[in-house]
Amino acid sequence: MTRSIRPDAVLVQAVIAGALSFAHLHDLAAAAGQSGWKAWAYPISVDLLLVAAWRRLRSDGPSRLAWCWFLIALVASLGANVATAGFLDLQHPPAWLRFGIAGWPALAFLGGTLLAHSPTTDHTPPPDPEPLPAPVAVPVVDRPSAPETAPAIAEPVPAPALPAPVAVPPALVDHARKVAADHRTRTGADIDPDTLRARLGVPALMADAIAAQLT
Repeated sequence: MTRSIRPDAVLVQAVIAGALSFAHLHDLAAAAGQSGWKAWAYPISVDLLLVAAWRRLRSDGPSRLAWCWFLIALVASLGANVATAGFLDLQHPPAWLRFGIAGWPALAFLGGTLLAHSPTTDHTPPPDPEPLPAPVAVPVVDRPSAPETAPAIAEPVPAPALPAPVAVPPALVDHARKVAADHRTRTGADIDPDTLRARLGVPALMADAIAAQLT
């Protein structure tokens, strides 16, 4: 099945505008002393630089480099359109016009090279932060009950037994050192056990044991 070709007004307008701009650039280059194929190469160079800069803007996002060369090519195209409208005597072109036409190839080569080989911005997301180690359960120590004494005999009250030392994993101690170093960098003071316990999420006994190993 064949598809019917319908003219697009926007496409037709773009072709007409491009052809007129192409002809104006050719006429300006020819008036500045560029004859033969060189006069036809100038509009191709300007249009290609304009398209390359616009493509860089569409693919990689706004950048100073792409906007700079897009504006340079746009000014060159608009300048040719205005210059050929009777504002300049093309029979006797001024020296600055000859200078600009003669220097355009080197400028266009520089712009095309920078647009083609400049690195783009890396949008790689930062790595996820290292998860904190899970808090270790602290065993509950039962204190021995005081022995019953006879009411007539006064027995000395035994001192309460000290709790057994809490086992702290080495990985948790290393993480606590990093937390303490970060606290010292931000505040200029050593971290206290309560703040360390809140940062690590561990019980008070384990926080005291860790703080003892940090000193």
